[in-house]
Amino acid sequence: MAEETSLKEQQERSRQRRPHGGGRFAPVEKAKDFKGTLRRLIHALSKEAPLMILAVVLAMVSVIFSVIGPKILGQATNEVFLGVAAMGRGDGGIDFAKIAQILAFLLGIYLISSGAQAIQGWLMTGISQRTVFRFRKEIAEKISRVPLSYFDGEGTSKGDVLSRMTNDVDTLSQTLNTGIVQLVTSLTQVIGIAVMMLSISLQLTGVTLLMLPLAGIVLFFLIRASQRYFKAQQAQLGAVDGKIEEDFSGQVVIQAFDQTGRAEHEFQKENDALYESAWKSQFLSGLMQPLMGLVGDLGYVGVVVVGVGLAVQGTIQPGDIQSFIQYVRNFTQPLAQLAAVSNTLQQMAACAERIFEFLDAPEETETAKIDPETGKTEQLGKAKGEVSFDHISFGYLPGKTIIHDFTAEVPEGRTVAIVGPTGAGKTTLMKLLLRFYDVDKGVLRVDGHDVRDIEREDLRQNFAMVLQDSWLFQGTIRENIRFGRLDATGEEVEAAARSAHCTHFIETLPGGFDFELNEGATNISQGQRQLLTIARAVLADRSILILDEATSNVDTRTEWRIQRAMDKLMAGRTSFVIAHRLSTIKGADQILVLQDGDVVEAGTHEELLAKQGVYAKLYESQFDQVA
Repeated sequence: MAEETSLKEQQERSRQRRPHGGGRFAPVEKAKDFKGTLRRLIHALSKEAPLMILAVVLAMVSVIFSVIGPKILGQATNEVFLGVAAMGRGDGGIDFAKIAQILAFLLGIYLISSGAQAIQGWLMTGISQRTVFRFRKEIAEKISRVPLSYFDGEGTSKGDVLSRMTNDVDTLSQTLNTGIVQLVTSLTQVIGIAVMMLSISLQLTGVTLLMLPLAGIVLFFLIRASQRYFKAQQAQLGAVDGKIEEDFSGQVVIQAFDQTGRAEHEFQKENDALYESAWKSQFLSGLMQPLMGLVGDLGYVGVVVVGVGLAVQGTIQPGDIQSFIQYVRNFTQPLAQLAAVSNTLQQMAACAERIFEFLDAPEETETAKIDPETGKTEQLGKAKGEVSFDHISFGYLPGKTIIHDFTAEVPEGRTVAIVGPTGAGKTTLMKLLLRFYDVDKGVLRVDGHDVRDIEREDLRQNFAMVLQDSWLFQGTIRENIRFGRLDATGEEVEAAARSAHCTHFIETLPGGFDFELNEGATNISQGQRQLLTIARAVLADRSILILDEATSNVDTRTEWRIQRAMDKLMAGRTSFVIAHRLSTIKGADQILVLQDGDVVEAGTHEELLAKQGVYAKLYESQFDQVA
């Protein structure tokens, strides 16, 4: 549907106010409500609670068994040293059978650990994928319930919604799959390793724990420095997606006006802002591993120095030192993982918050009246097509009225043409009729029913539309026509195509009705696309028809064909025709001339020409241009 000038200007101003560089998103330090978002995410995961508990238990089992391993390996080493010492004394040798028994037991432990880890990974993959499946489903369903005003508002773009549905959901999937289990395993590993180190040597454990305050300071500053950039990264990614979607859809215009340089420059600004936030977040989080490794190396050096002294004193066995060194090397790893998990949780919360923000967006509120006796809403059913505009006023923004006290009566089966300059309010009237927006004042009635008292679905099933921009989806011609009525038979689809004068060109295409349209239907002409949308409206067979600049993008010959198809379509239906080519509306039962939201003239073509008013001037100006 053609956009009104005032609305387009409003959207353009909104786009221009959108900051670039680090502007809009840089001040964001973290999710607005981190705890609240996590609580809501946990609630969303409640359906998967039993499997999640099982996955967590398996993860803990895997860690516990892997933690036991180094100490058992140390026992094997001790057996070797004891055997060597016995050989030196001449009273024995290495007990290979016992060592083999210890190693076999160790192999069993590691197999159990690996098996538990594999099962929990399989469980968490299923949990995360089912969760994001539900989120995508909820977002897709939400889109159909969000009013058009949501997308007209400042700071909202289709690309941003697309980013929430793809990038944010994908990131949430990845973090769910690894973050929760990693948190549990890291905590279990830290506790398990600490217990095992204490069982080996209290002194060496004390040396290792001296490194914890240093590790804590490193983690604190890195987490604090990095968390501010994670939501900025995801939000700016939405802005980049919006810019890409805008440039792709307008590529023909961009190239025609030789504005590729400007488009590239604007995209580069958004991309630079994304680079800045992403680089900082990834760099700071990437510092954790090497810094924690440095802390671990310091602890490792301390353990070696003290361990050698204890071994010389005979208070610790060489195998125990070997085990302890392995534990020290492994001790800093889960600490670094805990730091990474904290960032992962921040990122997960940021993504979840953006998803929940859209799911919490205001929806179209139903105001339909409910019959107190039946408990059912007021039903319009199959409308006859009587439409009444009773002193209605409307504006997209408070205090900026576009339609001023508009009144008109449209009897059943009549064709009403609405003309006027761009921005007069023509398309806005149709949006009000379909309840994309509700009137601010006055009453709009269909068959005597206030449209606000009828459910939108019940109202809209009486309307068919043919727009200036012919929307077709990737699929066969048959599928695109059947979109008007999904239960239509193949014969009904072909009959609708014949009525819309489509058959002559469909038969020339490879496969006929099974010809596959590409994305945007660019493999057929504009006129052919328009005829297919008319066939779709014919098949829908609705009582009220809206034709919004349906012939404005085609040549004169194609316009004649489309006009013939529309004449058949309008027969017996209440029709609203928005047109700039006044030659196409000569046969309308009534012509309404709008100017600044007001009806300045009304009548038939001949009556309005005789008045020598606004309509006559518009018509004569077009005639002069043609001449």
